[in-house]
Amino acid sequence: MSEVNGRDLAQLRTEQVDAKFALLDVMTVPELLEVMNESDSEVPKAVAKVLPVIGSAIEDIVERMMQGGRLIYMGAGTSGRLGVLDAAECGPTFSVSPDEVVAFIAGGSTALRQAVEGAEDDPVAGENDLKSVSITPRDVVVGIAASGRTPYVRGGLQYAKSVGALTVSLTCNPNSEISEGVNYAIEVDSGPELLAGSTRLKSGTAQKLVLNMISTVTMIRLGKTFGNLMVDLQITNAKLQDRALRIIENATGATRAEASAALETSGQSVKVAIVMILLGIDAEQARARLRDGSNRIRQALD
Repeated sequence: MSEVNGRDLAQLRTEQVDAKFALLDVMTVPELLEVMNESDSEVPKAVAKVLPVIGSAIEDIVERMMQGGRLIYMGAGTSGRLGVLDAAECGPTFSVSPDEVVAFIAGGSTALRQAVEGAEDDPVAGENDLKSVSITPRDVVVGIAASGRTPYVRGGLQYAKSVGALTVSLTCNPNSEISEGVNYAIEVDSGPELLAGSTRLKSGTAQKLVLNMISTVTMIRLGKTFGNLMVDLQITNAKLQDRALRIIENATGATRAEASAALETSGQSVKVAIVMILLGIDAEQARARLRDGSNRIRQALD
């Protein structure tokens, strides 16, 4: 891997060798599981220390998305795959289109299943990926890199800043390169890895926790939930059909038969079905109430 700005990769927290794990290769399986679990337990504590900056970033992300902006993730390797995973799950969970939450990984779709050597070392590729979706000042770009120095991510964030997009870095190394000049630097110091340098471990867990927060809290603030119920889920299989009915039952106190009838009449919209039942109105009236209430159930009920 090439050096960036002459900085020594070996000095990064995520690359350091932790002496307490020096005898991993002679430990028993139970011992290995115990030390790995203990190591993983440090991650939520590290995330807790950066909750204020995560919260501030989310407030701005929500504001941008309410204006029609997009949430765009970009990363390489494990970091990129985690971004793709989070973006992909926003559709079925919150009924957002693939154009609203977007993810890029260095090396393209091939890199989801196998390493694409050298792809992460190209800053121009990061810039070009963002150009391909014509980012604007309303958009948000979250650059994900455990090391905090990935050229692909750095190039993308620099371009995003140049067009006025909101920029967020997510890294596991303090004072990282990709955090220089961004609007919000989320730097989770998760410490050295159990396997030195294997950032799919604690660093990956830290990034997944933060991405869960960013997407979930953003969607809650955008009105995609009613209480803790996923009222904007997409019904694409039998399991989700059953979940949709249980959500309607839970939100309204309706019987299974009443929930099923309302869901069918609503055109398979959980939100519409809930408003129909709670207000005793038809589907067209429920849709109108939701439109007037910014597509939020509580406002539609007022």
